[in-house]
Amino acid sequence: MTVKPTLLVLAAGMGSRYGSLKQMDGVGPNGEAIIDYSIYDAIRAGFGKVVFVIRHSFEKEFKEIFTPERFGGKIAVEYVFQELDMLPEGFTVPEGRVKPWGTNHAVIMAAGVIHEPFAVINADDFYGKDAYATISQYLQQVAGQHDRYCMVGYQVKNTLSDFGAVSRGICEVDAKGDLVSMVERTKIERINGQVVYHEEDGDHSLSEDAPVSMNLFGFTPDYFKHSEEYLKVFLKENATNLKAEYYIPTMVNKLISEGTSKMKVLHTDAQWFGVTYKEDRPKVVAKIEELIGQGVYPRSLWK
Repeated sequence: MTVKPTLLVLAAGMGSRYGSLKQMDGVGPNGEAIIDYSIYDAIRAGFGKVVFVIRHSFEKEFKEIFTPERFGGKIAVEYVFQELDMLPEGFTVPEGRVKPWGTNHAVIMAAGVIHEPFAVINADDFYGKDAYATISQYLQQVAGQHDRYCMVGYQVKNTLSDFGAVSRGICEVDAKGDLVSMVERTKIERINGQVVYHEEDGDHSLSEDAPVSMNLFGFTPDYFKHSEEYLKVFLKENATNLKAEYYIPTMVNKLISEGTSKMKVLHTDAQWFGVTYKEDRPKVVAKIEELIGQGVYPRSLWK
């Protein structure tokens, strides 16, 4: 029997980014949010469950919007929470810490409800139909195995904003298509027709088709145990750093460099887009309208 993968949606940061969920942009013709298109794509790619990582501060609001009924009962829905004080036994929140613990801390919050291969996405990124189909196929193949991970790699040229620099994980890939390393570059943009990233020592050029991570990862469930163990090390090492965050690439790089796990870099023709800057929104709305015109999505997703 085919094991249906689960979709883990990192949404705990949404309240702070949008001010409130009521302001969460409806980018579809009937007010559909980017999350709606992600769930729609996941359902037709064969995902069986969606788990939302949220915060208690907007739990009521979120659950009123993203109900199982909204998705027509086509996918199981669960909610888990990420809060600053959700730490391993023996650890407490350092005085003055207000920043969240990062994306891999968010992933750990779902350990109790996910027991099958799963994909991780950002709530407010649009990954495209083909990306979900591609990662779902891989995750179904590795069901029952361990340390077999994957990510969808996008060409950097397809992930830029017209309105400022963006952060992306630049990937080095070996001849077998496995990830060698992933380095976060926080200031990537196109200048005078050239893709560059800014560092303290100056600007560095990037190939247009350099593979980058957009936080679309796939894991077998053993990833939770690895992450929980290393979180304790991370917390000890960063006890006095009030802004340090435990990112997914931090864990992935460690497991790959040690030879514990492998991560296949999957390719997709899908176009990524998101609202990094408020000026990006009209372009996202236009792209969705274009995809509806091409028949990729119905005009009304959930009717």
